[in-house]
Amino acid sequence: MSGEQMAIKSATGFKLSAVVEVLEQFADPKLAAKWDNVGLLIEPATNTLVKNIMLTNDLTEKVLEEAVEKKINLIISYHPPIFVPLKRITQRSWKERIVAKCLENRIAVYSPHTSWDAVYGGVTDWLGDAFDSYLCDELQKLPLIPNTDEELDQRTGMGRLIYLCGISLTKCVELIKQHTGLTNVRIAYGNDKNKDSTVGCIALVPGSGGSILKEVKADLYVTGEMFHHDILEANHNGVTVILTNHSDSERGFLKKMCQNLEKMLDGAANISVSECDKDPITTI
Repeated sequence: MSGEQMAIKSATGFKLSAVVEVLEQFADPKLAAKWDNVGLLIEPATNTLVKNIMLTNDLTEKVLEEAVEKKINLIISYHPPIFVPLKRITQRSWKERIVAKCLENRIAVYSPHTSWDAVYGGVTDWLGDAFDSYLCDELQKLPLIPNTDEELDQRTGMGRLIYLCGISLTKCVELIKQHTGLTNVRIAYGNDKNKDSTVGCIALVPGSGGSILKEVKADLYVTGEMFHHDILEANHNGVTVILTNHSDSERGFLKKMCQNLEKMLDGAANISVSECDKDPITTI
């Protein structure tokens, strides 16, 4: 923590600008995809010390109601609630209502999205942690699309290529379920592959990984969702695909980040994970 951050720390919270600085030290916005909308998205006009922070994968109206009840000052929403331009702020659409209600209740909103995907120790590495016990000693998780900015950590980048010491597809499914806490995942077997087939290399992307995974050489793709025809293409190339649902491949990282933030802010703010946030898709 910098001297400036220490100077503005108090027993009752942090200035918003200091919290943003800490978040951007963890994951530089430069790491985000060019198409993304990351950073501080909503900033109330009235300066309020950040005492209570809540993390969520998606900022829905239910999550916002929870934030208001808990007197949250800052919502860190992994997915940006403002993505395409808004031409007005009225009560007509749920995203407009979210912006209006945040401002009315002096709640700031920060969104990291793909900067947290790319950073070393972020969402992608968290998802890959499912296979840590079976990593080859001489190889670690390698970015599928390495970062090219020499000023940034060269371990960063989109996706990860993970080399294992040979485990079955059944074991891979088991590890993903254990790590994400999911009861079910979906699997599409590659040509001539079955539950006992050996996996030596995994290409892994949280969220929607189809565009990054295309033509990557691996035994197994792990991601949240993919287009139907991309799955067929992978299968015809002998690659098996495991799908968790989009946000179920990301949400578990929030608990880890909650602990990280507590250390980064030296306990000067109360940090929690939303209890209402969940993937909109339920397998029944």
